[in-house]
Amino acid sequence: MLKVLVIAYYYPPMGLSGVQRTLKFTKFMLRHNLQPTVITSDAVGYFAHDNSLLKEAQDAGIRILRVAGREPNALLKRLGTVRLPKEWIRKFMHKLSQTFFIPDNKISWSRHAFKKASEILSTEKFDLIFVTIPPFSSFSMAAKLKQKFDIPLFVDYRDIWYDSYLAFYPTPLHKYLNKKMEYNALKAADKISVTNRRVKERMLNLYKFLTFDDIILLPHGFDHEDFESTPAEPKPNRKMRLTYSGIFYNHNTPKYFLKAFNLLRFERPDIAANIELHFVGDINKSNKKLIRKLNLREFVRDHGYIDHKNAISKIKSSDVLWMMLGKWKYSDMILPGKLYEYMGSGKPIIACLPDGTARNAAKEYGASFITEPDDVKQIKDTLIKVYDLYLKNELPKPDEEYIFKFRREYLTDQLTKQFQFLVKTDYR
Repeated sequence: MLKVLVIAYYYPPMGLSGVQRTLKFTKFMLRHNLQPTVITSDAVGYFAHDNSLLKEAQDAGIRILRVAGREPNALLKRLGTVRLPKEWIRKFMHKLSQTFFIPDNKISWSRHAFKKASEILSTEKFDLIFVTIPPFSSFSMAAKLKQKFDIPLFVDYRDIWYDSYLAFYPTPLHKYLNKKMEYNALKAADKISVTNRRVKERMLNLYKFLTFDDIILLPHGFDHEDFESTPAEPKPNRKMRLTYSGIFYNHNTPKYFLKAFNLLRFERPDIAANIELHFVGDINKSNKKLIRKLNLREFVRDHGYIDHKNAISKIKSSDVLWMMLGKWKYSDMILPGKLYEYMGSGKPIIACLPDGTARNAAKEYGASFITEPDDVKQIKDTLIKVYDLYLKNELPKPDEEYIFKFRREYLTDQLTKQFQFLVKTDYR
């Protein structure tokens, strides 16, 4: 059994999709002859906590070591779960953080995690270090561990680092230092995984020392056991239930979809009256205000943030799922984990997506109705089409072979093979 030291700031009891990717990898590692030890954050203030995910990790027997830092989240730990701030406040705080912390505000935690990891690696034998990013400061820390202890290093990119769509560089020096730090960390890495091909192409163009074989594709996925073990929530009526699961931020907004439904309400009130719009997750105050302004409250069911199991139950009880991705810098490279969770349900999807990797994945799914993210009329016409198919019991079915490739267990098997190759190569 290979011993893997996993460095992951975001891990249960934190919630949201980025946490689930790492949790599921560690859960299925144990079934693939890997023994993970996870170094993660201690109690922090965060937008979502999910004790059901923590229980899943504990029940799987994952060894978890918690490290406290002095990062902003840790300073807010007494608040527990905090609400998402207004968008202008969130943007201001993000820019403030990017100005004073390079590469991110988790530097304090990464330093403490380095000390903890050094203690463990000095007393126990590990075969490999697996670090998942962001935060990007933890990658720099892991690179130092690799150099200090001469252990293979595998880095999993959940999001891009240098010059990403979230990046803010107040000076050329900030931009230079971020690129230099990523360059140095990548030099130390033995293997890199990214979520889609466009990110891989970008990294190969950005860092010429990387080869095609240095980077593997490891997309987001879904845990089939979640869907098999969780019953669908009973439906009290025969209305078409249309569900969005997740949070809204940046350019991800329900504005165009709500306006399309409002247009439908006037043009085809007979259809609108037979559709329920369910939102699972924090839709924030500004979106609630828009719902009131458009007089859509009678159509909307706001469930707020709920644990993962209950979210799965609501997804399974839905007739159609909806997702959107706005148009902004590098949006063509973004492939949300939520899309694969939707796919795991086998439900048809209204996918309001720009050109790019997410739209391509939705097409390959085989049961998607694709629109531009900001075309109100097109979204409205799609709602009419979907409802008509719903009445006829003719909603499309997905491509089962395509879906299978995104099972978490299958993806962990691919990851395991990479680990085994790295360790064998290192021993030679």
